[in-house]
Parts: sequence; C-alpha cells; structure tokens
Amino acid sequence: MPSNRTGRWARVVLLLLFCPALLAAQPQHDRAFWQAIAKNKYAVPEHESADALSQELSAMLASPDPELRDELSYSILVRWIYRLNILSTQQLIALTDEWRANLKSGLGEVGTNSVLKRSFSALCLSLMANREAKAPFMGAERYHQLVAESAAYLQAERDLRGYDTKLHWIHSTAHTADLLAALADSPLLTKKEKSAILGAIAARLASAHEVYTQGEQDRLAAAVVAVIRRSDFDLAAFEPWLNGIHDEDREVWTATTPESLARFQNHNYLLQALTVRLALESDSPRIAGCKQKVLAILKTRLD
Repeated sequence: MPSNRTGRWARVVLLLLFCPALLAAQPQHDRAFWQAIAKNKYAVPEHESADALSQELSAMLASPDPELRDELSYSILVRWIYRLNILSTQQLIALTDEWRANLKSGLGEVGTNSVLKRSFSALCLSLMANREAKAPFMGAERYHQLVAESAAYLQAERDLRGYDTKLHWIHSTAHTADLLAALADSPLLTKKEKSAILGAIAARLASAHEVYTQGEQDRLAAAVVAVIRRSDFDLAAFEPWLNGIHDEDREVWTATTPESLARFQNHNYLLQALTVRLALESDSPRIAGCKQKVLAILKTRLD
C-alpha cells in the first residue's frame, strides 16, 4: 500500500498533467525583476531566455497597472523586438499571431479593462510591422491577414477612451493608427489594401461618438501620410476619399446632432493635422498635389 505522502504527491502530479491552467498560475517574475531590466538598459538577465520572458511580457499587456503594462511590458518589448533584435523568428511569429488574436478579445465591450489587451496588442503589432518593413519575417500571407484584421479592428473598437486617470493610456484608436502607418511601409501593401486603410480611417471618424481629445486625429493623419508617401500612391484615388469625408458633413448645420458635430470636428482636426504633416514631408509633386487638395477642402469648411 502506498503511504499517504506518496498518494498526495501522485494526486498533485496528476493535477498538473491534466490541468495546464494550474501550471500557468504559478508565480512569475515580480515587478522588481522587470524594473531591474529597464534600469540595466534592457539587457536580458543572465540565465534567462528573451523568448520566454517576452511571452510573460505579452501577458502583462492586459494589466490595469500602467507601470506593468506600459512602462515595463511595452517598453521592454520595444527594445527587444525593434531596437536590440534579440527575439527568435519563431517567437516573433508566435507573438504576432497571439496579438492578432487579442484584437478580438472582448471586442464590443465599453468601459471595461478588456480594451487594454486589444489596444496594447495593436501597439505591439506596430513594432512587428515596423520590423517586417525592414527585415521581413512574417511572410506575405500573415502580413496581408494582419492588414485586413487591423483595418477591421480600427472600425470595430467601441471603447474610444484616450487617457484615464487610473489606467493611464488606453488609446486604442491612436495605437491602431500607428499599426496601420507601419503596415503602409511594406512593399507588400497592395492597391486594394491602401484603399482599405484609408476607408477604415474614414469609417472610424464617421462612427466615433465623441470628439477625440488626445491626439488621435493626428495619429490617423500620420497613417494617411504613410500611404501617400508610397511611390505607388495614386493621387487620383485620393480625391474621392477626401470628397467622401467632406460630403458626410454637408448637413451638419441643418440636421445638427451631437453625433454629427463630433464627426464634423473630428474630420476638421484630421484635415488640419494632415495639412501640417504634409507640410513636413519632403517636397514632391505628389505631396504638393495632396496638400493642395486638403487645403481646398479645409477652406470651404472653415469659411
């Protein structure tokens, strides 16, 4: 007959084998561990694996604690993925796929903490897109899926909070704009995808139920300029997009609602930010043509 102690250990082993969640619940590295990495110029601690630690950092993106989520998790991932380039290709792909799935986690909720996982996954995906534009790793199929998912997420997100006194930065619209801007730098971007990015931006501004106040319009303008900057950009396709934005507001003063006023102001702020960003670009006929068209529409709206 086995002793009571032997029997207890056997039950523990069986639980761990058949309940992986129990393993996941085991204590992980504490705040001081991550703070030490940040203080040590983001070097990977001795006897630790950057790939394994990045998986732990990914889970922290959903944390309501702004230091863990933003100042530590995101900041460390920035260095390891984009600047120090120390994660394996296999891990880059694994994180990319995890963050793509996160864009749908709790989607549709408003005022809950689930937005943190979605928003910061979008922000981290912008790191992957920046990396992909310079040193491809994800492959064409995954890239094109990501473009479609990012454009869809920008339009589908309902929690539009920017900065919260307790949670600090949430900023899903700005983070997704950063992602779209980074994706636009890839040579893989197709004509249809350029239109999809511009269409998603227009749809986001048209459906926002409030005026953005934390610089979201400027970040969206940066994504538009990233598309315009491409050598294969079609200026003729840009004018209908601009006209579409303008036409949505034609009845703002005759059929006035809080929603139509919010849309009108968001459009104005986007166009103003777009004018400034185009003015900062290197001079070219394409940039000059776009700037002229934006200014023409702005003039009619502000007169």
